[in-house]
Amino acid sequence: MKAKNPVKITDTTLRDGHQSIFATRMRTEDMIPIAEKIDQMGYHSVEMWGGATFDVMHRFLGEDPWERIRTLKKYMPNTPFQMLLRGQNLVGYRNYPDDVVEAFVQAACDAGIDIFRVFDSVNDERNFETSFKVIKKNGKHIQGTVCYSLTERRLGGPIYNIDYFVNKALKIQEMGADSICVKDQAGLISPYDAYELIKALKEKLDVPVQLHTHFTSGMGALSLLKAVEAGVDVIDLATAPFGMRTSEPAVEPFIVALQDTGRDPGLDLNKVFEIGEYLETIIPKYKRYADQTRFSVIDTTVLVHQIPGGMTTNLVSQLKQAKALHRLPEVHKEVAQVRKELGSPPLVTPSSQLVGAQAVMNVLFGRYKMITNQTKDYVYGLYGKPPAPIDPEIQKIVLKGYPRGETPITGRAADLLEPELEKAKEATKDIAKSLEDVLIYALFPNSGLQFLKWKYGIEPMPDSVKPITLEDVQKEEELMQLAREGKLIRKEDCPQA
Repeated sequence: MKAKNPVKITDTTLRDGHQSIFATRMRTEDMIPIAEKIDQMGYHSVEMWGGATFDVMHRFLGEDPWERIRTLKKYMPNTPFQMLLRGQNLVGYRNYPDDVVEAFVQAACDAGIDIFRVFDSVNDERNFETSFKVIKKNGKHIQGTVCYSLTERRLGGPIYNIDYFVNKALKIQEMGADSICVKDQAGLISPYDAYELIKALKEKLDVPVQLHTHFTSGMGALSLLKAVEAGVDVIDLATAPFGMRTSEPAVEPFIVALQDTGRDPGLDLNKVFEIGEYLETIIPKYKRYADQTRFSVIDTTVLVHQIPGGMTTNLVSQLKQAKALHRLPEVHKEVAQVRKELGSPPLVTPSSQLVGAQAVMNVLFGRYKMITNQTKDYVYGLYGKPPAPIDPEIQKIVLKGYPRGETPITGRAADLLEPELEKAKEATKDIAKSLEDVLIYALFPNSGLQFLKWKYGIEPMPDSVKPITLEDVQKEEELMQLAREGKLIRKEDCPQA
């Protein structure tokens, strides 16, 4: 039986899958062996770039992020390539000036990105203007995105209700988006809320609607199934070994669950099995980056504190450095309070890091006794307009003595930023050999310059960023087992040669 209205699938294995579970450490060399198989699946798109990949690749893997696009395109010529773009933040953690945004998006178009999922951490659509313009000029697909968030346990309340999301989506559609994505980065959307929201969006919008959610809370697959019932056009799924946990729901169960229904995606289950079997063979290389602190594959506490998995990792890291991990429950409560005081932004990069860092400071040193520069910039308006007003008293405290002024701006944040591209070209004139090189530096000056020195052999690449083999992993595990058994021979016990 041929489906009347097959739901389309975006495969996230090569980006959000390994970003969510293995700290974005998957190398291009481990993608190549399954690239052709993924290309044969008939997916709507493959998300394989953007998000944290650009940062992690050049900083921790010693790989040129631009080369990944071109390399994989050789093996995957039939499937549209999709990237996650943080609006005016691009793939970094601050708003970049328009000249850098224009150059970056143009370079991504030239390299082979077909679909740009563009989001903003505070849902300020003005931060889409520059990137939308360049994407549209190149004839690529603009997927305008609304970040899903809550202030209550379920959809509703004075801020994040159905009208909020529908009105945001309508504005983004008017700006030229070719499709709309609801991005639920923390896995908070519940099944019946997903049904009602998707149904409302489908009634009001003229463009396709896509739902992105995570398995974090355990509701992800249930919510996607209800979204399919409500008429969603595309959903995000990952191949099982890189799915579930804090990643997206797995594609395999959906292939079976929707088989012989009007929404059957028509995918070959056996081909997905082959991809999954290969992924299982390389997981030992990346297992060290996985969260092994809990047995459960879901984080039920996210239903209470609503903090995404990646943000929790950052909080734990900061508290460990301060030798205050025992204060994590206090930080969870403080995150909720700080978020409310700062206008209830969605907890997604970079607002999640900003809120989390300030919450840690408040717990360790007293409320707003120490204020991060990012918090000051945010309250001043350099990240955009938050969904709700910032607490006036907190605003006064944060902006007291702020160099740019103590009255927040109301216009588009990027209008205050001076051009930076020519300065980046000048700073890298003796090492950069392309505009792509310049952009690596422009986005990440310190680590970007270091990478360029590795790339062109000016400095040797340290062992810490070089690839490891499965043989290396096996030897390491054997040594660890010997250590556990007390069988390792210490150097000091060996006779002198």
